[in-house]
Amino acid sequence: MSWHQIEKWLVNILLYGSMAAILTFFYIPIFTMIAFSFKETNYMIFPFGGFSLQWYVKLFEHVDFYNAISNSFLIAFFTMIIATTLGTITALAWVRYRFKLRSVFQSINLLPIIFPQLILGIMLLLWFSVLGNVFEFNTGIVTVIIGHVVYLTPFAMVVVSVQIHAFDDTLEDAARDAGATIWQVYRDVTLPLIWPGVFSAGIFVFLLSWGNFYITFYLNGGARTIPTFVFAGLTQGSIPIYPALATLVFIPGIILVAVAEHYRRRALARL
Repeated sequence: MSWHQIEKWLVNILLYGSMAAILTFFYIPIFTMIAFSFKETNYMIFPFGGFSLQWYVKLFEHVDFYNAISNSFLIAFFTMIIATTLGTITALAWVRYRFKLRSVFQSINLLPIIFPQLILGIMLLLWFSVLGNVFEFNTGIVTVIIGHVVYLTPFAMVVVSVQIHAFDDTLEDAARDAGATIWQVYRDVTLPLIWPGVFSAGIFVFLLSWGNFYITFYLNGGARTIPTFVFAGLTQGSIPIYPALATLVFIPGIILVAVAEHYRRRALARL
């Protein structure tokens, strides 16, 4: 057997092995979770038993469900708007301009990505505790939004930066030569060209904020969200109401990812 054949064999093992691992440890548990949400009995064990929608009914009847959904949506929506806006502005500065301490600027903006969420949540809780004593406020939804923005803005910056790298900046030069102001160039040329990246970054930030647990857990001040709702319920025992909730959350997430992918493909087709 030649070295080329051995190399091809190893690559095939790596690729197919990775695919099998993803199916085994990600997709199969997801479909198992969906199946258990329709289980008739209380315990998530085999044999499966009968088919029932009772856990979806119990979920919608739960006293904290609607409050958790509304709080999670509110936090994720405002985090998406703020973090995507800041990330886009930062990405433009990062990619398009040269200035002193540029490398320091990049490092500072990327630091929250590599920082453990658990430690970041504790640090922000301590900081807000100090500020709360000075300015007399408590942790709650607003502090959660601030914490999510701090953590997720770098993610938006990276996603938008990829889109900015991909488009031809001579189009901006042509617009300026035609007499357009800086604002007109950004509004009519730059933003439409990078919009698929901005939209994808917004969807990405929304989903990460929606499912964030550590920062939310430390900064929510008792306000119930979907992650803390699930955590509080699981401490009381595992019942199929939570697979039902996960199924309801999973389906809109897949739709949002599909929409973001559609815009990404359209953007690539225009390049």
